[in-house]
Formats: sequence, structure tokens, C-alpha cells
Amino acid sequence: MTVTHDALVRELVTELPEWLPKQRWFAGKDRAVTAVRPLSWTTITDGDPLLIHLVIEVEQDDRREPYQLLVGSRQSDLPDVSSSAAIGLENGLTCYEASGDADLTAVLLDLIATDATVGDLTFAREPGAELTTGLRAHPITTEQSNTSLVFGRDYILKLFRKLSPGENKDLLLHRALREVGCQHIADPLGAITGTLDGEPTTIGMLQRFMPDAADGWVMATTSVRDLMADPSIDPGDLGGDFAGEASRLGRAVAEVHADLRTALGTQPADSDNLADAVDAMTERLDRVAADVPELAPHVPGLRAAFEAVRELPTPVEMQYVHGDLHLGQVLRTLAGWLLLDFEGEPAASVAERSALRSALRDVAGMLRSFDYAAQQLLVGQPEDPLLAELAMSWALRNRDAFCDGYTEVSGADPRDSSVLLRALELDKAVYEVSYEHANRPSWLSVPLASIERIMTEGS
Repeated sequence: MTVTHDALVRELVTELPEWLPKQRWFAGKDRAVTAVRPLSWTTITDGDPLLIHLVIEVEQDDRREPYQLLVGSRQSDLPDVSSSAAIGLENGLTCYEASGDADLTAVLLDLIATDATVGDLTFAREPGAELTTGLRAHPITTEQSNTSLVFGRDYILKLFRKLSPGENKDLLLHRALREVGCQHIADPLGAITGTLDGEPTTIGMLQRFMPDAADGWVMATTSVRDLMADPSIDPGDLGGDFAGEASRLGRAVAEVHADLRTALGTQPADSDNLADAVDAMTERLDRVAADVPELAPHVPGLRAAFEAVRELPTPVEMQYVHGDLHLGQVLRTLAGWLLLDFEGEPAASVAERSALRSALRDVAGMLRSFDYAAQQLLVGQPEDPLLAELAMSWALRNRDAFCDGYTEVSGADPRDSSVLLRALELDKAVYEVSYEHANRPSWLSVPLASIERIMTEGS
């Protein structure tokens, strides 16, 4: 049976309300999908196999959000992709989400390398970039909110799943940092641009891939595991002690913040801006507390910590920041630490991700990540006061080392801005409470324990 591509797309979207919630990258798992509408589609490769780029609008009650899909279609059996990629159709074609199809996705790199235009899609290299073509790709399976394809050992292409009109913040900041010679990013090499709401929109970003780099989260949690395997060893004498790396990471983050200030400037926040920030933190607190009863005992203290920000002297310097910094967003190469994924917090609105922030927001995010690394081995285990004490000592040691390194470069100790740093860290922990309650209830103890500790330290 021959099916036009328009008809194929229209049939395809009828399958998506049930299919989307099963995808790791889909951000709307908190409520049912009530409708899916195709916004645009472009045939990238025709024939058998077929590759279509599809932009859809997903409706969930009063919420409407655009997503992109790579749809593959074959007359034959499904290729070697995840079973969850299959999208059921009854017209004789096998359709599937094609990011795992190495034969089809190879064309994306070739199109970028040749500065091609296909329909409404523009594929372009960054200035001066020379790319090797003909490389097969495989997806990184650990990614949650987007999909990244690795081509050989050379390049990584990030496809932004949930779209927003305009240039994506991740690409914007990488380009700005490249221009000032930042040493702590993987250089951007190309981009794919489409159209959304009549505006050019970033749908993909190509960067240099670092195949031999070590993941920050893996390094940190390995250090914790080594410590708990032999509690008699002082953390400073531990072969896998992470404190030295935490200090170097602090210096790297401070250098990136300085480069962002050089590239994109700063803006002073007045008392009205601080009041708006407090209102936003309080609104999040009220919303999460209504859903998570375990947070209720901490609400008065959290509210007081947020309210204290209103009284800070102004102006407070604001700038572009990473926005979602944690140990999973950094890589250790032979040359030093690299920061990844400057897109911002996945659950935040476009306006929130694009807003200028205090650099302490990134510091707070990394401090929270040290707590997570320290406590992750305790999740789901019987209470053990000794291991809990070891986890606490590891976290405090590395939190201090990170702040020490940050101070060496910035000249300002984050811990001296205790009111703002404390509020930002608690706000991040409230976000974590919401996330864990919805996705990993067994992990809820991690942010709740951190809130209790921070509140106790504050008193």
C-alpha cells in the first residue's frame, strides 16, 4: 500500500498520545496526553528507508508544548533500535523513532558538513569548522530530557526534544564562550535550525566529542563507595579522595562565570528584582508542599530562609549562568574540567531558563550534587549511623573544597554570601523534593535530609 507522507504523518500522530509517555525524554509524564497535532514535517531522506523530521504540539489539558521527532519508516522489519521506539501503524509500514537507527542518522552529520538546506531545515557548520563525513552514530542512552547522537569518536549532536522559538540558550552560551576563548567547554561545531511560530529555532547542536573524558558523577560516587568500603580510612588519605578534583572543578566553574561576564555582560538586581525572586521561590514551595506531605514540617523554616533574601543590600550582580549545574553536567579531561548542557533546568519555562541569575545559583546546584553523590549509596538501605556520618563528612569535605577553588579564581567566597546561597540551595532542594516524589519516591529522603541539615546549620 502506498501512503503519501502527509497521510503517514497524520496517521502517525494518532498513535502518539499513548506512545509519548513511554519515552524517557518526554517531560509531560505528570498528566495524560489529551491530543497531539502535527505542526510541521520535512522529508530528510525519501524512499526506503524514509526519514522524516516531525514537529508536534502535545496538549495536556491546558498545557501545550512543541516537541520534535525523527521518524523512520521501512517496508521491512524494524532495525536494531529499542523496542520502545516502535510506533504502531497498520498500513504495511514499520514506523519508529529513528534516533537509534545508525543508517538513517548518519545523514544528519553529512548535511551539517555541507551546509545543506532541506525544506524548512537549515544545517550549518560553525565558522571555521571542518567536519569528517560518513560516520555512523549511536545515541547516548543515559540522557533524560534530550537525545544526543555520537558520531564515531569525533562529534556529538544534541537534539533538543522540547522546542522553544529562537536560538537555544545552550547554543547561545557555547557560541559566546567560544568567542572569548573559554577553556572549559567542548567547542560548538554546527547547528540545525528549523522554524517554530514563524521564528528560526534551534533544533540541534553539534560539538566536539570527548571519548576519553571521565564523568564527574561517576568519579564522585566512586570516591564515596571507596570511603564506605573502608570506614577506618581518613577521607584525606583515601586513594580515591575527590577533594582535589572538587577544588579544580570550583576553579573551572568560576572561570566559566568570568568568561560569561566578559562575553555577555552583567545586570544589577534591585530590591524589586529580589522580591520577584523570593515570590518565585515561595510559589514553588507552596506548590510542592501541597503535593508532598513530608515537606510540611520544613515549610515555615524554608519560607523564612527565602524571605531573608528580601533584606539583602542591593544591587546584586546578575549574569548568564549554567542554570542546571551538577556533577552529571561536567567531564574531566586530561586538560581539565568541561561544563556541558547550558540549556538550564529542564522543568523551567523558557523565560526562567533565559533570565540572568546570580552566579551563586550554579554554586548552589553543585553543592546539592555533592550531597546527592554522598547519599546515593544509602538510598533503600537500612539506617546505618556510621555510613550516614561518613556520607556527611564526604559531602562537607568536597563542598568546602569546591568553594575554596571557586574563591581562588573569583576572589569572593560563596560562603560569605550565606543568606543568598542558603536560599538558592534550599530552593533547589525543594525542586528535588518535587522531582523525587513524582519519579523516584525512594530517593525522597535525600533532599529532605539535606533540607533538615541546612535548616539546622542556619539556626
